Amino acid sequence: MNGKSSKQDKSCLAGWAVFAILAGFVVAISVTQVTTAESQGTPLLPNAPASFSRLVKEARPSVVNISTVKTIKGGMQIPHPFGGPSGPKDPFGDFFDRFFRDRLPKDFKQKSLGSGFIIDKRGFILTNNHVVEKTDKITVKLAEDDKEFDAKIIGRDPKTDLALIRIETERPLKPLPLGDSDKLEVGDWVVAIGNPFGLGNTVTSGIVSAKYRRIGAGSYDNFIQTDASINPGNSGGPLLNTAGQVIGINSAIFSRTGGNIGIGFAIPINMAKDLLPQLKGGKVVRGWLGVMIQEITPELKGKLNLKDEKGALVADVTKNSPADQAGVKRGDVIVSFDGKEIKEMRELPYIVGSTPVGKEVPVEVIRKGKKKTLQIKIGELKEEKKPEEADQPRPELGMTVEELTPQLARNLGLSDTSGLVVVHVENNSPAGEAGVRNGDILLEIDQSPVKGLEDFHKKIQTYKKGDTVLLLIKRGGATLYLTLKVSE
Repeated sequence: MNGKSSKQDKSCLAGWAVFAILAGFVVAISVTQVTTAESQGTPLLPNAPASFSRLVKEARPSVVNISTVKTIKGGMQIPHPFGGPSGPKDPFGDFFDRFFRDRLPKDFKQKSLGSGFIIDKRGFILTNNHVVEKTDKITVKLAEDDKEFDAKIIGRDPKTDLALIRIETERPLKPLPLGDSDKLEVGDWVVAIGNPFGLGNTVTSGIVSAKYRRIGAGSYDNFIQTDASINPGNSGGPLLNTAGQVIGINSAIFSRTGGNIGIGFAIPINMAKDLLPQLKGGKVVRGWLGVMIQEITPELKGKLNLKDEKGALVADVTKNSPADQAGVKRGDVIVSFDGKEIKEMRELPYIVGSTPVGKEVPVEVIRKGKKKTLQIKIGELKEEKKPEEADQPRPELGMTVEELTPQLARNLGLSDTSGLVVVHVENNSPAGEAGVRNGDILLEIDQSPVKGLEDFHKKIQTYKKGDTVLLLIKRGGATLYLTLKVSE
């Protein structure tokens, strides 16, 4: 060598082809060396860590490897190599069925890997529900001495993908401290420790890419997005801040191809902390309000005369529910619940679910431009009914409606004949662009009930080109608002 320092770019990009499996999901990691830039002698990143080694030494003994075994029923759960019974006919399909399908095992054991972390010296371990659900056996391997223990499920919650398991040990274990995920900022450094591909105690790092992410995982979507690498087997492991505190539980990735694109998700630790007492009790009980809600779009904001788009719009109220008994109405906008401001629709389900059953709380709504406070006694959510997501937005013009006769109502599986049924929607029409579908039941126009065909046409005739009309639609088990703009 000539003694000159290398000028190679020290940024490294590690790509992993990854697939979601029961014991873990994956993510890409893009760890770029931070170059300290100075402006008038002041570093832009004065707190950038030089190394995570001290943090890792402290945290590693508290992170465990989880291996599971479950029985998979054979036959119908084995994919047909030629497209299956619902796929196209293939001459080799019959050959496969005749000579090979009967020889496949009826049952077989599936082994999976995951991660977890100790939260209590008595052997309590937090992990993902998808790591341990429906398993025959759970084995936990400690990092300190590689000893293995059988574990049992204490409590689990599929809705938040959290589970609490326990092992019996003679010596006290070292728990990880739990941090405050609400204090996280986008750009903060984070460290993930887990068991990717069975490579125990693997450490990766990255930053918080975003907060409050919704990925379609359910009513309680509220993920931390990170670019710290989360691979198969990482699920259930901790995401740590630079103080060595757990601020998230690694859970999933986003990938269109199964490949690594650098987008991973972790469950905020504050969500887990709220549920821990119930998980330890073996059952999660959630509060229930009894409303169907949707986001407030700019179009809905204008039609409802709202000052802004904050809050959750009530699209329907379940009969005899706590909300119904307290006087909540369709079209109300919930802006505060038990003293907590509701800035976005997504915040309400989690806040309600976390409220103790039987507690009476003040709920502030905006109704026709005026604020109103209601006292609501929270009920218990017996089962989560998951109505269709409210479609986003836009009247007549391109749709044909008919009276909802008793016979037609029976054919559609409806118990009453209120409203009009949409029997045809033209492509590229205002109704089509608004999201109106064949079979929808039209209940209201601009918050006024539709009493029949004649009433419908009278209402429609009052609008001119360019007007925006608010529709209340019933679709299957869901009720939702749509805004429709009359054609120019």
